[in-house]
Parts: sequence; C-alpha cells; structure tokens
Amino acid sequence: MVLLKDFFNQQEEETTLKGISHKNILIKRNIIAYMAVNGQCTLAELTKELHISVPTITKLVSELVAEHIVTDNGKVETAGGRRPNIFGLANTAIYFAGIDIGRDNIRYVITDLQNNIIVSEMDTDFELADNTKCLNVICERINRFIDGCGIDRNKILGMGVCIAGRVNPNTGRSYMYFTSSQQSLKEILEEHTGIRVLVENDTRARCYAEYFSGDTKAESNIIYLHLGRGVAIGIVTDGKLYYGKSGFAGEFGHTPFFNKEIICACGKKGCLETEVSGIAIEEKMVSEIRKGVNTILREKYNAGETIRIDDIINAAKNDDNLSIELIEEAGEKIGKSIAFLINIFNPELVIIGGNMSYAGDYLMLPLKSATNKYSLNLVYKDTKFRLSQMGGDAGALGVAMLIRNKIIGL
Repeated sequence: MVLLKDFFNQQEEETTLKGISHKNILIKRNIIAYMAVNGQCTLAELTKELHISVPTITKLVSELVAEHIVTDNGKVETAGGRRPNIFGLANTAIYFAGIDIGRDNIRYVITDLQNNIIVSEMDTDFELADNTKCLNVICERINRFIDGCGIDRNKILGMGVCIAGRVNPNTGRSYMYFTSSQQSLKEILEEHTGIRVLVENDTRARCYAEYFSGDTKAESNIIYLHLGRGVAIGIVTDGKLYYGKSGFAGEFGHTPFFNKEIICACGKKGCLETEVSGIAIEEKMVSEIRKGVNTILREKYNAGETIRIDDIINAAKNDDNLSIELIEEAGEKIGKSIAFLINIFNPELVIIGGNMSYAGDYLMLPLKSATNKYSLNLVYKDTKFRLSQMGGDAGALGVAMLIRNKIIGL
C-alpha cells in the first residue's frame, strides 16, 4: 500500500521517480488538494477542473480509493440521465499535529483534513528555557504525545510547532530560543520525530486560527492583538497572513510608545510591553501591594505565592478595585496603540486575544474609548472589534492548519 508521505513529503528535487509514475503522484496530490478545498466531487468535475483526461482521472481516483485515501460515496442525484458516482476524502486517511510551546505549558492537537480537532492534550508541568535540556524535554514530550495519541504515525503527514518570539518559517529557525545549534529548530524536531515540521510564531498561528475558524468569513483584512504576558499582533491582508521579509512582522510590543526608563526584555527602553503586557501589570500589582494599597490579592502575596495576570483578572471580576484600575489603565494605553494600527492598516476587524481578553469589558470599554479618541473618525467607524472566540488550543490548531496547507499545496 502506498503511504500518503509518498505523495506529499518528498520534495520535487529529491524524487527518484520519473516519467509517468512521477506525473501520476503529482496528479494525485492535486486530486487530494482539490477535494480538501471543495469537498465531494465527481470524476467529471475533477477532469474539468484539473484538465486531466477522463481515463487518467478514473484510474488514479480508483487507486486512491483502493489505498483508502478517497472514498466512493455512491451515486449523486441528477435531473436525468446516468447518475455519476461522487468521491470524497476519507477523514481517517490524513492527520496533522499542532504543537504550541508556551512559557509554562505545551499544548498538543491532532487534526484531520477538515481541520477538526481529533485529540487535544496539554502539559502544565513545563517551563520554557533557552537551553539544550529544555529542547530535549520538548522533543521527548512531542514523541510521547504522538505515540499515545491513537493515530498511526504514518498517517500524520506533518507537524506544526509554534513558539513565542521571532521565527522565520522559511528557514525553520527561532531567533529567541534554541539558537546555539547550527541546526534549525525545524531540523532538530524533524530529526527527533521523523515527521515533517513547520515552525511558526505563536501569535501568527493564533491569528490564522481566529481568521479561518472564527466568525470572520466576511472580512479579509484583520489585525489580531495578542495580550498575554507579552504583546504581539498577527496581520491578515487580503485573506493572507502577512510575514514581512524575514517572517518577523508583528512584534508590536516592541514599538517605542513611552518615554520611560523601564528596560524591556528586548533590551530597549519605552516599549509598549513595558506598560501593558501581563508581566507589566503583574509587576505593578506587586509594587502597589508593597506600597500598602488594599487588594484581595494581598493574602496571596503575603503567602509568598506568585501573582499572575489571571489572578488579577479574577480579582477584578470579584470587584477588587486595584485590579480593575490596573486593567482599565492598560486598556486605555492599548486603545491608544490600536489607534496607531488602524490608522495605518484600516482593517475591517480587530480581534483581542490572549489571557487579558478574559477581562472582558474591564479591558474592552477603555480600549475602545481610547481607540475612538486617538484614531481618525472615518477609520474607527470602518473597524469592528471583538474578543477572541478561540480557546486555549488556538495556537496549536492554527499551526496544524498551516502545515496542512503547506503540505497539500493550498
């Protein structure tokens, strides 16, 4: 039986097949890609759309049916005449893995060809660090997940891996983590797992999932603002992710918005992240507690526990005045920064995601008010705002979708 990897994972320049055999594999790829986009179809439709002869299409589709990649779904109803058979992809034929490497967790998903999540897991006992030991842990845990997910490895055509920081998907390198090796992160992961890998920025992966899985079908120009412990954006223009020359587009948190001496993690002063990120809000909370300001989080602080942005959001929802004030202050500053973005890009939609989006109106009301105040009126009226509709699997799902599209040629 022919494995799907024979169709997709062999690069053009590496193939040893020549002549008819090579041509037939390319046609089979096109058949699978067409069905992935358009769903079920007849042999006549494939012949017309792919410009391939009826005998060739009939032969290759029959082979794909025999290989359990395509299913024959019986006769289709017609107005009259001979009823043709309709064919579609077998949902159990092709799978993709998505891995989201976070600062304190790893999320895993397996998706089918229709981008449905089949398996979802998360490791919480993890801490991201830029060293070989951490990289080995990541490789071991990915293999453990793949081995235990219940899907045959040979059916997993590719694996998308997203991580924070500057990432170039073309070279497969992260420029923030695991940079000491001469091998790219992509090469290391492929070597350890035996699966084709795409490495992507985490915010861009979430943006992609939001755009194609959320309620954004009417918009083709969106900005996704991720407000977690850092700040970054994903950009969709004319229905496509925007990468910039080297794949580094979206580092919005490192724009110089403030004339202050606070040094950002990037080494520069005045970055947006130093005032509005989850880390910045956590530091402000601790500072205010030390000054004696009252808050329901004081007990947690006195117990020596670390206060996270999620704790502050939960405290705000329990009417903690200090938490509300800190979130609203951040919302106003974020709104002013969004005004800058929408004046430049004039998007149809701005999506707010990340941990801070769970603050709801405590964040969104001052955010939208400030955006309205500082943006051009006509531009603001053109722009819709909404909170993220995706759950915690957004990054893993988005990067699984991206490797799917890359492999099947979409």
